[in-house]
Amino acid sequence: MGHKVVVFDISVVRALWETRVKKHKAWQKKEEERLEKSALEKIKEEWDFVAECRRKGVPQAQYCKNGFVDTNTRVLDKIERTSVARQSSRVKDRDKRSNPFVFELSGAQWKELPDWLKEQTHLKEWHVHSTLIQIIPTYIELFQAMRILHLPKNQITCLPAEIGHLKNLKELNVSFNHLRSIPPELGDCGNLERFDCSGNLDLMELPFELSNLKQVTFVDISANKFSSVPVCVLRMCRLQWLDISSNNLSDLPQDIDRLEELQSFLLYKNKLTYLPQAMLNLKKLTLLVVSGDHLVELPTALCDASTPLKFISLVDNPIDKTQCEDNDETIESEQDRQHFDKEFMKAYIEDLKERVVPSYPLS
Repeated sequence: MGHKVVVFDISVVRALWETRVKKHKAWQKKEEERLEKSALEKIKEEWDFVAECRRKGVPQAQYCKNGFVDTNTRVLDKIERTSVARQSSRVKDRDKRSNPFVFELSGAQWKELPDWLKEQTHLKEWHVHSTLIQIIPTYIELFQAMRILHLPKNQITCLPAEIGHLKNLKELNVSFNHLRSIPPELGDCGNLERFDCSGNLDLMELPFELSNLKQVTFVDISANKFSSVPVCVLRMCRLQWLDISSNNLSDLPQDIDRLEELQSFLLYKNKLTYLPQAMLNLKKLTLLVVSGDHLVELPTALCDASTPLKFISLVDNPIDKTQCEDNDETIESEQDRQHFDKEFMKAYIEDLKERVVPSYPLS
């Protein structure tokens, strides 16, 4: 009996293998696409997109749908085109919804105050910070109900004289701007209680007319270029807090005891070599912060443990101003350093309230 020979059509075999090869290549392509769109890649893509949205000030609600990030770049482009225009109406609507008497504004996209603000003369508070606004318009005099004017960390170069028309103003904060002078008309704001013009760096004096501010209890003129305590400050008879740190003081006036109500006195980072005996007459003084490197003489009674005074002597360490030359590293500005110092000292003083601080007389 002979062997059976199975005969194959070569064309059939070829077609079979070509089909298998095509399926394998299709599977490989699909797998590559799957890897390209894997969870890690998608997470990275979403993080990059979210970072871009935050950089452009896009609210999270605009790029999230049902809890998931929508990375459609067309959505981002659309939002970016309309975000600045809509920001004004959002701020206005939010103020009306939360408190119809409070105006809030922040963000580097703002270079001037919105036009509609001049119509809101009923407002009692302005909170404008971290913008590129340089000018406070003269129409501010129309806001006769103004109680609080907070304008920190902007680019303001001067205050209008019309600010003196705000007879009900109680708090003025123009810290960390670019002011070189304060208008004397501010002395007409007889109800002012808190005044902060710290961190302007080049401010050298305050007008004598501020002597009329008899209700002031808080003054912060730190991080400027004062060479002495302004005369007008010495005439603020109700002053309880005075921060004149980080200036160019070489001595204190002999009549510093005019400030009979003074409770907190911050003097660190100056060029003081001694503290006058008149300091002993400040009977309500409970906190004194000075820098120790230049001090060679001070009333020993200031360190007496029987007094309520918490005397703090700081040793100044020279700031290392050498900066990394790497172009990718941002050089810290003087204002940023001063702001950090103030925040640190604020936290330190808050901590003092919870504990007893020992006195260490200078050797």
